[in-house]
Amino acid sequence: MTPRTALERGLEQLALALPAGAREQLLQYLALLDKWNRVYNLTAIRDPLGMVSYHLLDSLAVLPHLPFAERARVADAGSGAGLPGIPLAMAKPQWQVALIEANQKKSAFLRQARIELALPNLELHEGRVEAWQPAERFALVISRAFTRLADFVATCRHLVVPHGVLAAMKGKHPQAELAELPADVDCKAVIAVEVPYLRAERHLVLCELRT
Repeated sequence: MTPRTALERGLEQLALALPAGAREQLLQYLALLDKWNRVYNLTAIRDPLGMVSYHLLDSLAVLPHLPFAERARVADAGSGAGLPGIPLAMAKPQWQVALIEANQKKSAFLRQARIELALPNLELHEGRVEAWQPAERFALVISRAFTRLADFVATCRHLVVPHGVLAAMKGKHPQAELAELPADVDCKAVIAVEVPYLRAERHLVLCELRT
């Protein structure tokens, strides 16, 4: 199976309707990631076919569970190679998506990706998440970079608007981690997410700040 076929079938399984040109953009991003990965080791997944499931479809599978306004401001904290932020920006061109990444090599890749993929709704902040004070905060901060929920909340809560949402992409159900969260954080939903071609548990944890 080719990456193109895997992406097409995966999107069908997810029942996702993407904007015109988004599928080609996703494949261009995949090719760029594969090219840079050979030199800079941006991701442990080396095979483009594996990147379709572990990166593209894994990022897009959360979309149906993010019921935000058409022009939402979204941040991807600890974006790495642009995941899930770049696929989300392609799928939702009306969103303004900020990628936050401290690693210089990964940030260089993100800058190049923004240029080559022509994504005007994408911005990059190079630096540590906890140190950034954006001029305008976000309705949603999403990440798959943090090992523990408590670290994610503590590091990123200053980025969201009052009653904004922190969305953590996790593997197994984080039952023990939920008990570690402060009282003003309401993790109102832990959603099991099915990712095509990925034989691993995936959960999306949606946490709202009460204050």
